[in-house]
Amino acid sequence: MSDLRHSPLHERHVALDATMAPFGGWTMPISYPDGGVVAEHTAVREAVGVFDVSHLGTAVISGPGAAAFVNRCLTNNLDRIEAGQAQYTLCCADDGGVLDDLIVYRVTDDELLIMPNAANAAVVLGRLTEAAPDGVRVTDRHAELAVLAVQGPRSPEVLDELGLPSELDYMAFRDVGDVRVCRTGYTGEHGYELVVDAAAAPGLWDRLLAAATPLGGRACGLGARDTLRTEAGYPLHGQDLSPEISPVQAGCGWAVGWRKPEFWGRSVLVAERENGPARRLRGLRATGRGVPRPGMAVLAGDAEIGHVTSGTFSPTLRTGIALALLDASSGVSDGDPVRVDVRGRPLDCVVAKPPFVPSRVR
Repeated sequence: MSDLRHSPLHERHVALDATMAPFGGWTMPISYPDGGVVAEHTAVREAVGVFDVSHLGTAVISGPGAAAFVNRCLTNNLDRIEAGQAQYTLCCADDGGVLDDLIVYRVTDDELLIMPNAANAAVVLGRLTEAAPDGVRVTDRHAELAVLAVQGPRSPEVLDELGLPSELDYMAFRDVGDVRVCRTGYTGEHGYELVVDAAAAPGLWDRLLAAATPLGGRACGLGARDTLRTEAGYPLHGQDLSPEISPVQAGCGWAVGWRKPEFWGRSVLVAERENGPARRLRGLRATGRGVPRPGMAVLAGDAEIGHVTSGTFSPTLRTGIALALLDASSGVSDGDPVRVDVRGRPLDCVVAKPPFVPSRVR
């Protein structure tokens, strides 16, 4: 733990007696003692939760034509959004594998803020730096900025209490003082992510929790963030997306600008899309007692047809759920029965299209 990076809010988490654990090279809160993951998960679904996600990378890409440059690199089409909007996109290798999935904030045509995953930030920034034309700069601001997430149906009330803008369109952002407020999140609920200078983060955290607590809200850790995103059917890089799992296989083709003439991995991905992927990411919902976990085999009859990439117990549905990479040749589709091998015991499941709970992000 001594070699791990600390969030600007580390002392706040320690004071709350959070369970801390390594994540992406950082030590981050997994849960808090008053109720744990299930209570935190439920607070987000029913009221509001406040997360520290400062492990997420932050970098500014600036200079003449910065947006056009990034649009030639990442999969999604930045021309679809305007200044003041954000976009989910993918950084792919030349062979079509996913090096990372990230959010891009379009500030102007000549300035972007990108938010990669913690473990992949160095790879993404290194690749962009190497490819950048003269005059375009890639500036790592990971140590200078903090990121907080306010998620749940009562999240607008929290922002209103702090005088921050809550009436934002989905994936739109606005700067107010030293806080950038964006209507994004990773929970499947209406929510926001706040980017702020690291030095100002502890004070903002305190104010957010003070506003959230009377509404039934609470501090939430990365354990609840994982169960929430799995219920929402959101992929996690390193499990559901990876250098070995392409956007086509993962069902993320919607985040690819197929008509763009250029982006990393384009030729391979276009061919895979046209030919059809050999495997596809599907949702599974347990109908028997048990919880599917990553790496467990999925079977149809006696034949192994794939494996679980993400699996957990759903606090909302009170049953096991999973994302699984299944052979396209197996022919299974939504509603079909399959089994997961849970340490030698078969767990009956049904193929189900995510999200597992209704999305309320918009």
